[in-house]
Amino acid sequence: MNFRSLYYSLFLSLFISFGLSNNPDAVSRVATSAANWLKIETGTKAIGMAGAYTSMPGGLSGVPYNPSSVTFVKNQEGFFSTTKYFADISHNVLGYASNMSGVDFASAHIFFLDSGAMDVTTEDFPEGTGETFHFTGLCLRGTYGRIITNRLRIGFTGKYIRESIYTTYMESFAVDIGSHFDTGLWGFKLGMSISNLGPEVKVEGEGLEFACEGETPSNVCERVTESFILPLTFRLGVSNNIMGPESSFFKSNKHSVVIALDAINPIDYTLNSAMGLEYSYNDMFYLRGGTHVGHDTADLSLGAGMEFDISNYRFSMDYA
Repeated sequence: MNFRSLYYSLFLSLFISFGLSNNPDAVSRVATSAANWLKIETGTKAIGMAGAYTSMPGGLSGVPYNPSSVTFVKNQEGFFSTTKYFADISHNVLGYASNMSGVDFASAHIFFLDSGAMDVTTEDFPEGTGETFHFTGLCLRGTYGRIITNRLRIGFTGKYIRESIYTTYMESFAVDIGSHFDTGLWGFKLGMSISNLGPEVKVEGEGLEFACEGETPSNVCERVTESFILPLTFRLGVSNNIMGPESSFFKSNKHSVVIALDAINPIDYTLNSAMGLEYSYNDMFYLRGGTHVGHDTADLSLGAGMEFDISNYRFSMDYA
């Protein structure tokens, strides 16, 4: 069986299994996994397209959706984004990627989330003790990608995860696996990824300690915490450049239109999907839009961007 047949078989079988699992009466298991901030959409281009980015040649910014995206880096690439989230929460992403040999690629990626300052309250001081604390989430990613054939690309990400709140914390390691396949059929591209594959985690730290005189030699006991799974997520994506210089449908040297569709199946939620569209003029000006389907809170997304060359360097600025 060649790569194309194998990939089609895997894609079809997973898509069918996702469809069969989309039972409206099924329990969604919401709030049964830890570190849910790992599912937050990042990358301004991807956010503008509602996160339908698994099969897109996104380069460094597409690594959180599909590690094989790093294989689309031409030489070197740097990336920074900052997001103002709800309730004064913010998160920032910083990354760097390099094309090492033409077929081997590597990148480093940092995601940091901060809740902003919150008041410490106790039973005796319900209005606050005067002390503040932050909830933070940190994810450090190292990614390796390789071009296997002229159609198949794969990628692997190893990541360190740490979550802290006041004097307690959770930390662990996880991996992401992804692939990108050019079908050769009317310009359709397929993408698959598995994210946050790792062991169960639990909260630790001195905040769990309490005085228990006479019960232990140190007169200090520790509360027992339960273990929780990481937010394991399966993504399947398909995209097509329906207009552009290499399009199989509408040829154009200046105008380009890409449509993308992702099926997303988190372990702690029901199957949902994202649809996105990107229009570009002369590879300089970009308009993006998208929507989520079957999600309880996410809805429409819009974005815009521009790219330009300065002294043999290409820069892009995007907003979503």
